[in-house]
Amino acid sequence: MKLSMVYPKHTSMSNLKALIVQSDRTLLLDVHCEGAEEARQAIMPFAELEKSPEHIHTYRITPLSLWNAASAGLMPQDVVKTLKKFSRYEIPEGITEGFSLLMSRYGKIRMIASDNDRLFLKIEDEAIRLEINGTKALEKYLSHAHDGFFLELIDRGTVKRELIRIGWPVQDEAPLIKGEDLEIKLRETCLSGRPFSLRDYQMTAARSVIGTGDQGSGYGVVVLPCGSGKTIAGMLIMSMLKTNTLILTTNVAAVHQWIEELLDKTELTSEQIAEYTGDSKSVAPVTVATYQIISWRPNKEGEFPHFKLFRERAWGLVIYDEVHLLPAPVFRVTAELQAIRRLGLTATLIREDGEEDAVFSLVGPKRYDVPWKDLENQGWIAEALCTEIRLDMPHDLKIPYASASKREKYRIAAENPAKENVVLQLIENHPEDQILVIGQYLTQLDSLAKILNAPLITGKTPNAERERIYTSFKKGEVRVIVVSKVANFAIDLPDASMAVQVSGSFGSRQEEAQRLGRILRPKSSKRGLHNALFYSLVSNHTSEEEFAANRQKFLVEQGYRYSIQRWNPEQGAANE
Repeated sequence: MKLSMVYPKHTSMSNLKALIVQSDRTLLLDVHCEGAEEARQAIMPFAELEKSPEHIHTYRITPLSLWNAASAGLMPQDVVKTLKKFSRYEIPEGITEGFSLLMSRYGKIRMIASDNDRLFLKIEDEAIRLEINGTKALEKYLSHAHDGFFLELIDRGTVKRELIRIGWPVQDEAPLIKGEDLEIKLRETCLSGRPFSLRDYQMTAARSVIGTGDQGSGYGVVVLPCGSGKTIAGMLIMSMLKTNTLILTTNVAAVHQWIEELLDKTELTSEQIAEYTGDSKSVAPVTVATYQIISWRPNKEGEFPHFKLFRERAWGLVIYDEVHLLPAPVFRVTAELQAIRRLGLTATLIREDGEEDAVFSLVGPKRYDVPWKDLENQGWIAEALCTEIRLDMPHDLKIPYASASKREKYRIAAENPAKENVVLQLIENHPEDQILVIGQYLTQLDSLAKILNAPLITGKTPNAERERIYTSFKKGEVRVIVVSKVANFAIDLPDASMAVQVSGSFGSRQEEAQRLGRILRPKSSKRGLHNALFYSLVSNHTSEEEFAANRQKFLVEQGYRYSIQRWNPEQGAANE
């Protein structure tokens, strides 16, 4: 259903309030109103951004968002006051009554330090104690006392996570460890010679995490689009905390990029920064490691030998890059690291497994978010044009497709050989663009790489070879590279201006956000600044269409123009 705004006669936009509060606790922000930005800043502490297309942004008030607000010191009356101040119409009856009940749950359970290196859950309400005592998931972690429960330090995060799942967010008052001091300064001029300055939103993001420096601050998640400088926001927070820092990221290429950025934009020396990966296992005041090495173990029953990294230094900060990808074993160790300041960085908090609450309880609440389109309008990221090209299945695959299982159907459609000619035509039509061809299936990608005479990067490509290809691409020596899903995350390819997605992961919104993010850095060419182009190839009248609709919905909700075209082998694409 399309939402159209009706404005009263003789009422100018400047006289209208920006917010519409609905009875299902969604908030509609009219971005064209004069007070829209002030209203956005006011509701961000207690509402989650859901959609941000061109005209109306949708926020939702949830239990999690209200508990986040309570943890920041907001009261129910503050929420109601803000809604009344910015709401265009009367607030629907009934929705505000629930705010007090939900927000009052925060603080009913307090976690405090105890003796013998233990923690204590202080619960004054007997009914709550009985509920907690009867929760099976908590049995093995808690030992009963007259006004609460004792727990071990190592179980701090796990207990908080289980409690939030049953609707009791914990007010964590146990002290945070300061960590070993380390002087970290940002440069005014990059080592490469380029001037370096911070952007307003990066400084706002950092301040939102650091907060007032009390026990309720110094941890949380920053959500920023790919290409907008999440790494710089992380380095700014490092420079503010000035402490030994452990950085965890998704792959070796990302480790090297973090190290390059640290050397380029901070006054840290190479002796102060170490790499902890399958290739090199060094530890220094700033150590950058992969999730893979941390979560590796020799067998399913064995210990995680590299968990010792977390205890090798007095870390004062742990940064989780692409935090939405935290693997389960690292979740476990994150639970152990609750006493350390921690920062999550991501372009999207969406987890297809629905485990967003785990990120909230183990790393921290979301402290900062900004609509992608806002940064695009300010010129910080490129404008992206998203096009879905639908093409027919070859006649000889129609019967195999019809008789296949559901999973096999998707793969047959995704590997439609007709896509190869479309890729060739698209590359020929864009001779000035640096192009990524991205897919899910290795046989398909291998065939495309041969046809295009382009380098192929998969999970099996040695790290040295990956970096050689990335460097050639950045220098313009290679114009097209073919990449598997290993390039979805934490890869810095600033010159990529076009992506062709030939197959994906069953409509994953998370994957779509990351793949689009590969091309969002502002581009310049002989034509001056120009748009980023994102093409997605989909087989017509197949299950691939259904999954593509999920990805399309996500992009439209982020505010991107999305067109669907039908591919004609003789004429190319034609608008639908």
